[in-house]
Amino acid sequence: MKYPVKSIGLLLAAGWAASPLHAQLAIDPAIAADAANSGDTAWILTSSALVLLMTLPGLALFYGGLVRSKNFLSVLIQCMAVVGICSVLWIVIGYSLAFGPVTNGFLGNGFNAMLNNLGNVREATAIPESAFVMFQLTFAVITPALMIGAWVERARFGWVIAFCGLWLLVVYAPVTHWVWGGGWLSNLGVLDFAGGIVVHTTAGVSALVVAIMLGKRMGWPKTLMLPHSPALTVVGAAMLWVGWFGFNGGSALTATDDASSAIINTHIAASMAALVWILIEKFKVGKSTAVGVATGAIAGLATITPAAGYVGPGASIIIGAAAAIVCFFAVGLVKNGFKIDDSLDVFAVHGVGGMLGSLMLALFISDSFGGTGYADGMAFGSQFVAQLIGVGAVAIWSAVATAILGFGISYILPMRVSEDDERDGLDISNHGERAWDLD
Repeated sequence: MKYPVKSIGLLLAAGWAASPLHAQLAIDPAIAADAANSGDTAWILTSSALVLLMTLPGLALFYGGLVRSKNFLSVLIQCMAVVGICSVLWIVIGYSLAFGPVTNGFLGNGFNAMLNNLGNVREATAIPESAFVMFQLTFAVITPALMIGAWVERARFGWVIAFCGLWLLVVYAPVTHWVWGGGWLSNLGVLDFAGGIVVHTTAGVSALVVAIMLGKRMGWPKTLMLPHSPALTVVGAAMLWVGWFGFNGGSALTATDDASSAIINTHIAASMAALVWILIEKFKVGKSTAVGVATGAIAGLATITPAAGYVGPGASIIIGAAAAIVCFFAVGLVKNGFKIDDSLDVFAVHGVGGMLGSLMLALFISDSFGGTGYADGMAFGSQFVAQLIGVGAVAIWSAVATAILGFGISYILPMRVSEDDERDGLDISNHGERAWDLD
């Protein structure tokens, strides 16, 4: 006997209404609150894949195209190895240090080490805590990977892996706890929607410190060190752009208007920054370049990240334009003014962009500019002070901890390859392989 679809639906609904689980949820709100939302969960798992795509292969290709061909493979290997070591450490203890129960406001305890004692649903969300762990893992691996751009073509592979692993636990995990884990900066009212402080300020400042410690590449700046494949750089930037939808949109932790608004703001800021960057290039050097449009887009993405879920589209356009202008001239200042060989402009693009967006948030969060509005008791002045304290404290912690870690590890594992190895290229000297067989 055939039943109409509507009848089947009514029968299923009646069965659900009569079921013990439905009755239990109806009379016990605590159980209902502990049930994950399947739509939100699916979106967070999808976002996790998008953010991992940003590192593998997006960041690897973006950075790899910018180095000379003899060092291309070393960039890919470093990216994959950093993902490996940081993923393991995140599961072992990193997640617990960042998001474990709050004890003193500075660091989570070991309650969730090895992912023990996870809740069915992450507090204040409608997703399983395991999904939250995975989403945050992808942030934890891309942040140290961003720093690779500062030391390409001269850092020793063993030092890179040891440094990134320890940096995750000493710099990234504590800062994450301060801002996102209920720590002291969140209690001050510091806002960071998706990582302008937690990701870009930590990585940018630390990258600058490492670049200073390592010193300049042989021949820099007199020897011209052109990107060996701008095409790969643009492809990598495009992957980063797409993946950033998960980075910022996923940070809403819900499949709602909060996520879609963050994605719209992310896209429009990147679009504006890319256009303004190549316009500046046209006036400054006479041509708009592929590397320029890629770098401009990344600058816009980094700058909108802390504000993506708090501001309106109009503010995002302004933030994107500001990102291109400020980051473009920051690149010149670091390399030509300070003579620091931050090889792929990690500090000038990611660091400066993340800090700029974190401060601009204080103005554009106002509902007068289409933002979500200030929290109770906050106004522009108090929000700006909170953001300034957050950026300053994280920058100082990142710089000091990085210097101590970098030099400490170098006593066991040297930071820099020999002159002969640098001259031969890291692909052969560190890994015994070549990226391209052109014979």
